[in-house]
Amino acid sequence: MEISGIISAVVIGIVIGVLGRLVVPGRQRIGILWTIAVGIVAALIGSALAAAFGVADTKGVDWVEWLIQIALAALGVAALDRAKARR
Repeated sequence: MEISGIISAVVIGIVIGVLGRLVVPGRQRIGILWTIAVGIVAALIGSALAAAFGVADTKGVDWVEWLIQIALAALGVAALDRAKARR
């Protein structure tokens, strides 16, 4: 992976993490770095799932892939928030 690929993965992870955090209702008790980390992981797993389902490369914007990634980020943010609340 090249530097531009790593940078784009981080930028996409930030966007996915923030969107996932916006989907979860209420206030989350996790920091921005955790949000970014969740977003990067959700973007990678979401891309793999979209490729497995055959919806990764479509004409125009890959809305289904984005929805999968955002849903995974929302699940990750909610799970991490719940884990932090138990402490």
